[in-house]
Amino acid sequence: MSRDDALARAAAYFDDGHFLEALSRRVAVRTESQNPASGPVLHAYLGEHIAPQLTQLGFTHRILDNPYAGGGPFLLATRSEPDAAFSVLTYGHGDVVRGQEGQWRQGLDPWRVSVEGDRWYGRGTADNKGQHTINLVALAQVLAARGGKLGYNVKIVMETGEETGSPGLREFCALHQEALAADVFIASDGPRVAASSPTLFLGSRGFFNFSLRAHLRDGGHHSGNWGGLLRNAGTRLAHAIASLVDPKGRVLVKGLLPASLPANVRDALQTITVGGDPGDPAIDSDWGEPGLTPTERVYGWNTVEVLAYKTGNPDAPVGAIPGHAFALCQIRFVVGSDSGNFVAHIREHLLAQGFDDIDVQPEGEPMAATRLDPDDAWVRWGLDSIQRSTGKVPSLLPNFGGSLPNDVFAELLGLPTLWFPHSYPACSQHAPNEHLLGSVAREGLQIMTGIFWDLAESGHDVVRHRAGFQSPPAGPT
Repeated sequence: MSRDDALARAAAYFDDGHFLEALSRRVAVRTESQNPASGPVLHAYLGEHIAPQLTQLGFTHRILDNPYAGGGPFLLATRSEPDAAFSVLTYGHGDVVRGQEGQWRQGLDPWRVSVEGDRWYGRGTADNKGQHTINLVALAQVLAARGGKLGYNVKIVMETGEETGSPGLREFCALHQEALAADVFIASDGPRVAASSPTLFLGSRGFFNFSLRAHLRDGGHHSGNWGGLLRNAGTRLAHAIASLVDPKGRVLVKGLLPASLPANVRDALQTITVGGDPGDPAIDSDWGEPGLTPTERVYGWNTVEVLAYKTGNPDAPVGAIPGHAFALCQIRFVVGSDSGNFVAHIREHLLAQGFDDIDVQPEGEPMAATRLDPDDAWVRWGLDSIQRSTGKVPSLLPNFGGSLPNDVFAELLGLPTLWFPHSYPACSQHAPNEHLLGSVAREGLQIMTGIFWDLAESGHDVVRHRAGFQSPPAGPT
């Protein structure tokens, strides 16, 4: 069989309803990692819904406990060939956010796939059950079309805690680093730039949460008796935040910004447009770092966001000067930022501005920023493969605007990372009415079938080139 035959098989699998059936079975499993009682369900998803498919494809697998106490289990699987030229590592997560039953539009059930035109509603359809199902189905089509021979090894790690911050993922991969050794990482999560635009992204922005607290005194004091005499915690905290980010969203603390926007990153972003699809919010053109395009601001720069703010008693306000105010803030940051010293930079800045009454503390576990060099040989190879499968010029994001545990694969395991997303920005992931677009899923099946086919045909050339053995590969042929 040829490459075109394999892509046709993938399209037929979708058109015949087999993909819908497979996804429906997986969506029905309530893998809510935010629910402490979900441990047995998470284990069952791996053991009863993923492992049997992998066994049919010639994988050996193990379901292993999380080294992090209370974390969900992992699946580690390997498909080896005796004369394999290289190894590919792929990833997915079987957990979802809470179903939010009762909040979905009438007629929709988060645990049942409901098809309305191009929209396939259900929890996990977009994040991430639909995406890893696409990839496993595509791999199956290539194996069938090539008579069970790929010419490379495939390794899979699937976690069940991504929606709670991937607890234990780094420790697990460190423990099994030898078993996970590979030459390239290929996976799918997150959204495309737009529904109609096949996308390749090479990493993700990191995030860092921090709290700001003004605790000036215990309790409130009558605003008529004490107004004008006592510092207002809410006012002090508001001005402290305003010293970090201006009224138009520009970050004012140099230590919270990246050193630069690299030229090859800027070049890659020139053809990308953010927003504009139905359901997308209107972009505030004058918000954020001046001198940057909207695309550069979300994919190439850092932002400081206020996620929550509280002072006094918002539910039942009274005429009292609050003594305490709290804000939870977040920095989304790119490669080249001094993320290890964000708190120190904030504290130094606030003290210099006279805010010695504001306490700054890190909150939760941060996630590192990652970005494969857009000039890497794997990037050209991946873009060429997408274009050959779809006839479209794909969008290249050096990193996408959200965050993923990509640092585990890029830094701990030292792999070039290629992400091929099969969702789109308005998919309502993490919210009621989450959905996958059938058209994107069908195209995604063909993209990933092309990727796995082209790995067999030309992946070894890329591996050799990166090792310095030959001139740059021409891309899939």
